[in-house]
Amino acid sequence: MLAELCRREKEANIKPDPDIDIYMKAAALEGQEASVVTDYILKILGLEVCADTMVGDVMIRGISGGQKKRLTIGEMLVGPARALFMDEISTGLDSSTTFQMMNSLRQSIHILNGTALISLLQPAPETYQLFDDVILLSDRQIVYQGPRENVLEFFEYMGFKCPERKGVADFLQEVTSRKDQEQYWVCIDKPYSFITANEFAEAFQAFHIGLKLGDDLAVPFDKSRSHPAALSKHKYGVSKKELLKACFTRELLLMKRNFFTYAFKMFQLILVGLVTVTIFLRTEMHRDTITDGGVFMGALYFILVTIMLNGFAELGMTILKLPVFYKQRDLLFYPSWAYSTPAWILKIPISILVATIWVLLSYYVIGFDPNIGRFFKHYLVLLCINQMASALFRLMGGLGRTILVANTFGSFALLAILVMGGFVITRDDIKKWWIWGYWISPLMYGQNAMAVNEFLGKSWGHVPPNSTESLGVLILKSRGISPEARWYWIGVGALIGYCFLFDFLFTLALKYLDPFGKPQAVISKETLAEEIASKTGVNADLSSRGDSKEKGDESQISAFSRSLSAKAGSVSDANQNRNRGMILPFEPLSMSFDEIKYAVDMPQEMKAQGISGDRLELLKGVSGAFRPGVLTALMGISGAGKTTLMDVLAGRKSGGYVEGTIKISGYPKKQETFARISGYCEQTNIHSPHVTVYESLLFSAWLRLPPEVNSETRMMFIEEVMELVELTSLREALVGLPGVNGLSIEQRKRLTIAVELVANPSIIFMDEPTSGLDARAAAIVMRTVRNTVDTGRTVVCTIHQPSIDIFDAFDEEMNGIPKIKDGYNPATWMLEVTSAAQEEALGVNFTDIYKNSELCRRNKALVKELSSPAPGSKDLYFQTTYSQSLLTQCMACLWKQYWSYWRNPHYTAVRFLFTTTIALLFGTIYWDIGSKRTREQDVYNSMGSMYAAVLFIGFQNTAYVQPVVTVERSVFYRERGARIYSALSYAFAQVVIELPYVLVQTLIYGVIVYAMIGFKWTAAKFFWYLFFMYFSLLYFTFYGMMAVAVTPNQNIAAIASSSLFSIWNLFSGFIIPRTRIPIWWRWYYWACPISWSLYGLLASQYGDIDDKFESGETVGHFVRHHFDFRDEFVEVVAVVVVGICVLFGFIFAFSIKAFNFQKR
Repeated sequence: MLAELCRREKEANIKPDPDIDIYMKAAALEGQEASVVTDYILKILGLEVCADTMVGDVMIRGISGGQKKRLTIGEMLVGPARALFMDEISTGLDSSTTFQMMNSLRQSIHILNGTALISLLQPAPETYQLFDDVILLSDRQIVYQGPRENVLEFFEYMGFKCPERKGVADFLQEVTSRKDQEQYWVCIDKPYSFITANEFAEAFQAFHIGLKLGDDLAVPFDKSRSHPAALSKHKYGVSKKELLKACFTRELLLMKRNFFTYAFKMFQLILVGLVTVTIFLRTEMHRDTITDGGVFMGALYFILVTIMLNGFAELGMTILKLPVFYKQRDLLFYPSWAYSTPAWILKIPISILVATIWVLLSYYVIGFDPNIGRFFKHYLVLLCINQMASALFRLMGGLGRTILVANTFGSFALLAILVMGGFVITRDDIKKWWIWGYWISPLMYGQNAMAVNEFLGKSWGHVPPNSTESLGVLILKSRGISPEARWYWIGVGALIGYCFLFDFLFTLALKYLDPFGKPQAVISKETLAEEIASKTGVNADLSSRGDSKEKGDESQISAFSRSLSAKAGSVSDANQNRNRGMILPFEPLSMSFDEIKYAVDMPQEMKAQGISGDRLELLKGVSGAFRPGVLTALMGISGAGKTTLMDVLAGRKSGGYVEGTIKISGYPKKQETFARISGYCEQTNIHSPHVTVYESLLFSAWLRLPPEVNSETRMMFIEEVMELVELTSLREALVGLPGVNGLSIEQRKRLTIAVELVANPSIIFMDEPTSGLDARAAAIVMRTVRNTVDTGRTVVCTIHQPSIDIFDAFDEEMNGIPKIKDGYNPATWMLEVTSAAQEEALGVNFTDIYKNSELCRRNKALVKELSSPAPGSKDLYFQTTYSQSLLTQCMACLWKQYWSYWRNPHYTAVRFLFTTTIALLFGTIYWDIGSKRTREQDVYNSMGSMYAAVLFIGFQNTAYVQPVVTVERSVFYRERGARIYSALSYAFAQVVIELPYVLVQTLIYGVIVYAMIGFKWTAAKFFWYLFFMYFSLLYFTFYGMMAVAVTPNQNIAAIASSSLFSIWNLFSGFIIPRTRIPIWWRWYYWACPISWSLYGLLASQYGDIDDKFESGETVGHFVRHHFDFRDEFVEVVAVVVVGICVLFGFIFAFSIKAFNFQKR
C-alpha cells in the first residue's frame, strides 16, 4: 500500500508535509499503528512525562488533576473517530495547555476533514479564536449558531457591545444573563429592558446568518456526494480476536498491579489452612461412630465455605472496575463478552492455585481417604467450587452495580446457598415448601460430591455392630445424602454448569444494565427565579431574603462585573466591603517560606527506565511570602507543582521529605497551632454527603470557633458567610455525592470555601477554586475570594485558566514575567512563554532570569523582612489542642452522624429490609423447630438457626458499614488535617450512632424469628435471645468499622474481614463442638466472639430444659455433655459479649487516630 502511495505521489508531483507524511505512513504499518498514534497523542497532550505513572485516586498518589483530564481526552483521540463530541475538556487544565491542545485538535480536524463539537468553560480569547463556528445556548435554546466572526455583529444588531478588554467568550456568557446583561447595553436613545433567550432566538432567525442556516437546513443532504466509506459498517474498531486480545492484556495488567490483593488472599488461605489442619488433625480424628463422621462432615463443610468465601473479594473488585467499563462499553470500545471472558478465564489459574494450596496443605494431614484417585477427585470439586463462587460474586457485582446493593445481593446469595446446602439443616428436616432451595443450591452439589467421595472410600467401609451397612453409608444417610457413587459426577457436572451459567448471566448484566443514578445538580432558588423571570419577564423572588436586600445584591453583582476589568481590588471597593466578614475579630498574619524542597521516593517505573537516584525532587528550592489583605495566585502549567507546594506549606503532606523554613509572622511554623488559624480549600471538595449546606457550615463553626463565641454570634457569622459566598438560597440543599446527586461543582466549590471561612481563619489556601466552572460561575467564586481578602485575610490560590477579569482580580502572581500589551490574556501568554518548549525555542531559562532579576531580589528582601517577628508581637499559642472541649466535640460529631444516618436510607433502610427478609426466610425454613425436642438433631437444627443468623446478619452488618465508614473516613482525614476535632470524638460518634439502629434491627429479627421458630415463651428466655443477638450484631458492626480503620482501602478491609470470619466460623462451636477441638486450640475457642454468642443463645434456650430425647437423655444434659454449655454460666457469657463490643470499638478509635492511609 505504501509503495503504491509513493508512486502516485510522484506521478501527481505531490510533496506532503514531512511530519504528517511520517505520521500517516507509520500509522499505516501493520502492528505499528497503535504505538505510533499513542505516542503522538501523548506528545500533543503533554503526557509523555507521566506516561508510565499510575493514574491514582483519592487514596493513592498518581498523576495531577490536569493530567487526568488530558488522559480522558487522549483516550478518545487515539481512536479512529472523526466526529468528536467533547464536554468541558479544559476543566483542570491551565490556559496554555488548553490552547496548545485545541490548536492540535483544530489542525487535525482541518487536515483530516473531521467534525468536532466542543463545550468549554472559561476559554481564553486566543483559545476562542481557534474555533470556526460558535453555538451559544441560553435557557435551553440556541441563541446563535454560525461563524465566530459574526457573533459580535449579531449582538451589536441586538444593541449590545463587547468592551475592548473583555474576552468575547465571557461577554457571550454574561450578555444572556439577567444579572449581567444591562452593563453591555449601548443604545443610549432607547430605554434598556431585559432581552430574554427566547427573544434572542427569534431575532436570530431574522438575522442574515440565521436565514442562511435555515436555507441550508431546508435542502436535503445529497447522498451521492457522500463517499461509500464515510460511515463505518462495523460496530467495533478492530476484529473480535483483537478485541479479546486487548481485553486479556488489560485484565492481566490489572491483576499484576493488584498483586498485593491476590498475595494477601493466598496468605489468608494458608493461615486459615494451617489453623484448620491443626484442629482436624488426623491423630484426633477417629472413624468409630456416626458422631466421628459428623466431625469429618464438619471439616468438609468448612473447607467448602472457606473456598467459597475466598471468591467474595471478586465482588468488590468487579464494582471498582464497573464505572470505566460502562464508559468504554457505551463508547463501543468493546462488547460486554470481550470484557467478561478474560475476567473469568484469567481467574482459572488463581482457582487452581487456591485449590492446590489447600489440598496439599490439608488432605492427608486431616486424614481423608488415602486413595490417590479420591485425592484428585477432592481437588477437582474444590477447583469447581472456587470457580463457581468467583463467577457468582462477579454476577452479584454486575447486578448490584454499587457496593451496598451488591453486598445485599451477595449476602442473600451466600445465605441461601449455605443454609440450603444440607449441613446447617439436613435435607430430611427442610420443610416441603423450601425443598426446591435445596436442589438449586450449588453448595449442596459440592458437599454431596465431596461427602460421597470420602464416605464411600475404604476407610469407612467397616460395618459397625448391629448394622448391615458400612459406617460411611450410615453417615451419609444420617445427613440425608444419597449413598451412590454417581452423585460425585452429578455434583461436579452441576458446579461446572453453574460456572457457565453465572458467567453467562454476568455478561448479560454487563450488556443490558446501566449504572444507577444520573448526575443531577441542585437548582438554587436564585437560578429558578432567574429562569422564571426569563420566561415570563416578571421578577420572581423565591429567596427568603427581602426585596431590598435582593436589589442590593443585584446592584452589587452588576457593579462587580463592571469593575472587574478596572481591577476588582481597588481601594474604594475594598473600603465598601471592609466591614463584611468582620463580625468576629481575627489576627492578620503573614507567611514566609525560604528554600522549600520536597521529594518522594523514586517510583519503580522510573528506576526501570534507568533514572538514577533514590529520590524524585518535586519542589526545588522555592521561596516566597504571603501578606494580609493580598490575594496571591500560584500559577504554572499542569504538573508544575502548585498543589504540592500548597500541601507542603499547609502541612497536609502525609509522606515524602520536606526541607526549608516556613515562618508565620516571623515565628517558626508549628502545625498544631497553624491548623487552628488557617483554612485549606481542597481541590477535591470532600464533604459528608448526607448533611445540608447549612449543617456543614454549622458543624465547622461549632467546632472551630473559640468557646467564647456564643451561639447567637456563631449563627450570625454563619449567615454572613453564606451571604458572602452566595449560598443562602441553598441552605437546605443536601450536599450529595459528586457527579451523582446534590450540589453542582460550582456550588460544591463555594461550600468548600464557606466551610473554611466560618472557622474565621487568618490564612486561607485555595487549591484551584475555579476548575470546572464556566466564566460566570468562576467570577462568583472569585468574587467570594476577593471579598474574603478585603477583610484583611491572607489568601493564596492555585489557578489554571483565569480569564482577563479573574487575572486582574489578583494582586500578585508568583512569577517573574513583566506586564504585556492589551488584547491578549496575560495569564495564557505567561504560561506559554515559560513552558519548556518555548524556553528552548527562545534560548532562555526564565528560572535563571528571575533569579538574577530585581523582582527576585525584592521578593528575597520581603521574605527576609517577614521572617523576623515584628517588635512587640507574640508567637501563636493556644491553651488547648482543639478549639472546643472533648464533650462538645463528641456532641457535635454525634449530631452530624445522626443526620448522616437518618438521611441515608440506602444504608439504614436496606439493612432493616434485609433483616426482615432474613427473619421471614429463617422463620419459614426453621418453622416450629424450636418446640421439637425428641432427638439430638432437633437441637442441632435450632443451633443451626442461631449460627446462621449470627454469622450471616453479622457478616452483612460488617459488609454494609464498611462503605459508609470509608466515605466518612475521607471527610475525617480532611477535618483532622484542619484540627477540627480529635479522633476519639469522631470514633465515639461513629460507634454510638450504631447503637439505636442495631437495636431496631435486633427487635425486627428477634420478634419475628422467636415466634416462628417456636422457642419457649418465657420473659427471661426471650430477653436473653434479644440480648445476645443485639450484642452479636453490634460487635460485627464494630468489627467492620475496625477493619476499615486498620486497612488502606475497602477491598483489603473486605478480604481481612472474610479471612477472620473463616476462622471465627471454624471455632464457633457449630462445625466442631468445643469438646472435640484439640486441647492446643481450645484457647482460641474462648477468644472467638461467635462461640460466646452461640454459647449464650443455646445455653439460655436449652440449658435448663428437662424434656427427654427418644434415647432417654434430657435436653439439658445433652447440651452440657456434648457442647459443655452450662446454664449457670450465661451471665458471665453476657459480660464477655459486651466486652467484645467495647474492645472492637476501642480498636476502631485507636486505629483511626494512629493510622493515616491517605497518600499525599
